[in-house]
Amino acid sequence: MKRLAATKKTTPAAAQAPAATVRQPLYRQLVQALKDDILGGVFPVGTQLPTEEELTARFAVSRHTVRQALRQLRDDGLVASRQGAGTTVLPLGAGNSYVHEVASINDIIAFATEIRYQVDATDMIETDAVLAQRIGCPVGHRWLRIQGYRYSGEQRLPVCWTEAYIDADYAGVSRLIKRHPGPIFELIEDLYGERIAEVEQNIMGCTVPAAVAGKFEIEANATVFEVQRIYRLASGKIVEAAFSLYPVARFKSSLTLRRVKAGPAGGTAS
Repeated sequence: MKRLAATKKTTPAAAQAPAATVRQPLYRQLVQALKDDILGGVFPVGTQLPTEEELTARFAVSRHTVRQALRQLRDDGLVASRQGAGTTVLPLGAGNSYVHEVASINDIIAFATEIRYQVDATDMIETDAVLAQRIGCPVGHRWLRIQGYRYSGEQRLPVCWTEAYIDADYAGVSRLIKRHPGPIFELIEDLYGERIAEVEQNIMGCTVPAAVAGKFEIEANATVFEVQRIYRLASGKIVEAAFSLYPVARFKSSLTLRRVKAGPAGGTAS
């Protein structure tokens, strides 16, 4: 990519093509250059980015590369595009980003009620050695598997992809899952009179499967966050295990910790 002459002294990043020596796809280099200008105030909130034609000429790249870069900026929540109105810079924190703030079982209920679960497939399966280890159950145990994407409001891109496993004893929830706006474990409690006593949550990084990457509009094998939740009764029985994948650029986990008051005998008071 060749260096282009600056049109303004105040727009160094937007006035030249990204460095060709960086071993990244061209659209990624363009994303970084535009992101630097947005965060640096060259393009303030509420203003429009240059048109596709202007960006194509300025950076000496194809129209396809420019469109890829603009799509990534939209997914990162930095801009919004509307046909006939151009591409507008958004306030930080806007767009498709999602704050994952869960510190209690009640927070999980609120999350699942707010984020719509679009179920794509359900089936009965038996765990192999790998899945049994993930869930923490014996090999050959029967589960109802539910797969689908969660969406927030009218956003086009999904918040996450979720694969949930329900113990076969509670597989009757499959009749209501598509009509229930809340969490699956709440259905188990309502239908079977059980009570979830504990939810174990882990968050880790992994690579996204190609099919899910396409739905997220990110690269196949890109790094995503996996949120794992294991739901247990007071007896320790696992009734549900859920594994959700979130795009890194659109995910933030938030946890508030509060100091527990000391009890009269040096212990703690809840």
